[in-house]
Amino acid sequence: MQSTTKRQGLSPIDGRPIEIHVESGRIAAIEPLAGPAPAHWIAPAMIDIQVNGFAGVDYNSPDTPQEDLARSIDVQIATGVARLLPTVITGSHENICGSLSNLARARRDLPNGEAFVGFHVEGPWISPLDGPRGAHPVQHCRAATPEEFDRFQEAAEGGIRLVTLAPEVAGAIPTIEHMAKAGVVVAIGHSNASEADIHNAIAAGATMSTHLGNGAHQIIPRHANYITWQMAADELSAGLIVDGIHLPPAFVKVAVRAKGANHVILVTDAAPPASCAPGIYHFGHLEVALTEDQCIRLTDSGRLAGSALSMDRGLENLIRFSDLDLLGALRAGTVNAAREIHLKAREGFLQVGDPADLMLFDYDQASGGVTIRETLLGDLN
Repeated sequence: MQSTTKRQGLSPIDGRPIEIHVESGRIAAIEPLAGPAPAHWIAPAMIDIQVNGFAGVDYNSPDTPQEDLARSIDVQIATGVARLLPTVITGSHENICGSLSNLARARRDLPNGEAFVGFHVEGPWISPLDGPRGAHPVQHCRAATPEEFDRFQEAAEGGIRLVTLAPEVAGAIPTIEHMAKAGVVVAIGHSNASEADIHNAIAAGATMSTHLGNGAHQIIPRHANYITWQMAADELSAGLIVDGIHLPPAFVKVAVRAKGANHVILVTDAAPPASCAPGIYHFGHLEVALTEDQCIRLTDSGRLAGSALSMDRGLENLIRFSDLDLLGALRAGTVNAAREIHLKAREGFLQVGDPADLMLFDYDQASGGVTIRETLLGDLN
């Protein structure tokens, strides 16, 4: 971003037209805008804390070219995303470390690598059971150890911010304690946990549920189940994949009401085919198909394997499916995510001194439709 610039738009806070002055990548002033009001809106750009790949680019391969990683960032920026956590899923120790090392190099060296504000490791310490395991390869599900986490963190050059695990697997609780003490956010996911397992994980430092309502059995007890227990836990924020495929609208509405507007986080869980044409793609060592109706499924079993969602489409759906208005939905994709992953610089919503991570967009209040006009990346330092 140039040293000094300004942008105008309607504020989601009160609907009034404002002009934001930016100096050296930070919001220097926010002033009422005199004269004709613009038709578009201005808000903090979004943060996606769970994205496995995008634009045909796989984050789960040590061999993904750096130029492809750069392209995937640019495509996501066009959807209103300024910051993201590339996500590495269950695999061999060598593949996870190699993928993290490749992503850390991109974060360090690419001109747009600053969009990677850290990494999310989803697995390998998850349930091996069909259902909770989802599309993760069963042969690589394993017990958790603090030592393996430390090796992952070394490969990531200290960049791991979020880890998803199942608290019932062997070694999970001491590993949660170890990671939490290191400042890493721990989420429950891909789990067949008992109520006691969930309470023990929270006591050890877990603060989030990864894609609540997914990574689960098709049939569970109607009341006493690991989704209800997480829904009821005030200590846990909830990530939601709001694509209309992973969760029905009614579940989204109930989850938002149960967790509260400040504790719901919009995520994509996007897989490499997201934003691409239907066809066959690779996701780590998995072969997946993107269908005409925007489902991504394993070609061998038909299981869902991530989503084809982008954050702008997720924002639309969250408004349509829940009781949240534009401001509430925007907060789910911005400050709620920042707070959960301890990205302190992004915890404000259009405040002087904040990084000038901004998006300008059109919003059709009748339909909830969102069209991104421009995304700016400011200075987090």
